[in-house]
Amino acid sequence: MSFLLNQYSFIVVAILLAAATGFILLRHKPDLKDYLAFTLVIAGLFAAWMVIHPHQTPLMNDAKAVQDMIGAGKPVLLEFQSPY
Repeated sequence: MSFLLNQYSFIVVAILLAAATGFILLRHKPDLKDYLAFTLVIAGLFAAWMVIHPHQTPLMNDAKAVQDMIGAGKPVLLEFQSPY
């Protein structure tokens, strides 16, 4: 089960949520409001993914710039990630 708890766990949960929502909303003669609600759920999941998905920072490959920022006396947030 731990293989699901990685950088793709949001995608797995989103697909399960979209499938459950689609099943509930679209099982009995859906009308326009049901399709609209399902579309809003999918759009909300997509928007959430765009906000929280992992991405590279501009200084990811520039160690010298990070060292200069640390030595300049201003606060620096360092984030260490591993693909494993």
